[in-house]
Amino acid sequence: MVAMRRLPYLNGIKAFEAAARYGSFAGAAGELNVSPAAVSRMVHLLEDRLGVALFERKANRLAVTPAGRAYQAGLTPLFDALATLTAQVTTQASARILTIGVGPTFALRWLIPRLADFCKQEADIEVRFTTGGAAAPFKDDWTCGIALGDGNWPGLVCDQLFPADLSPVCTPRLATRLKRPSDLEGSALLRVAHAVEDWPLWLKAAGASRIAAKGPEFEYYGQALQAAADGVGIAMGIRPYIDDDLLAGRLVTPFSLTVAKGKQWYLVYRDFRKEQRDFATFRHWLMHSACHSGA
Repeated sequence: MVAMRRLPYLNGIKAFEAAARYGSFAGAAGELNVSPAAVSRMVHLLEDRLGVALFERKANRLAVTPAGRAYQAGLTPLFDALATLTAQVTTQASARILTIGVGPTFALRWLIPRLADFCKQEADIEVRFTTGGAAAPFKDDWTCGIALGDGNWPGLVCDQLFPADLSPVCTPRLATRLKRPSDLEGSALLRVAHAVEDWPLWLKAAGASRIAAKGPEFEYYGQALQAAADGVGIAMGIRPYIDDDLLAGRLVTPFSLTVAKGKQWYLVYRDFRKEQRDFATFRHWLMHSACHSGA
């Protein structure tokens, strides 16, 4: 006779674990695609059923109780293992599909221009792009992701692809008047909203920290680089986004100084993917292409 399994309130457990991990109902709501109020209600119901307080509700923040910390410490590894197991099972039914989480600029300026080479070599593998990159959390239905960071993604394997070196770039015509970094003063220095540190970092290394970056601001690197190619101003280029433009002569680097951004580009994936033939093929191709980028 099979013993009946008595499971607690699973929706409440999911809500609690996510809220404890994010430190807020709002963060959990974003992951679970519900409202913060719904997360709060589910956690309250779980606490009522368990007869244990899992959070202390304080002004503008949540504090996990000792019981809550012990509960989360056991739950998070269980959910991680369940997500991994689910990905392994579902992958078996779609082994010829690679789903890659990648940011729009990386896709447009580096990966897509090289994709025809991979598709020619592996015509039976279907490649799908989904929104990813540095700002998007890794999703378990992805085969892999490409992201900029420090190489520390718990639970993921990280293979380094490129250094994220910074260099100002502009059209050859604009470059003729730029002999030294001080010549940047008064120029339109194109900025990227999520990378406000790029220009100050490079200008400081160039001994020109008194210059303030002023010019149009864009949401993505790709937009700023396109504006630079159109002569709008001088953009802060980041590898590998600028590799192809430099080779084609659409953009040039007026100064020899390059500065490390302090982050690297990585291929990130779950460890079990190593055993999958299609992913291993893509990984080998990607690593080889990265080694020869800009050559």
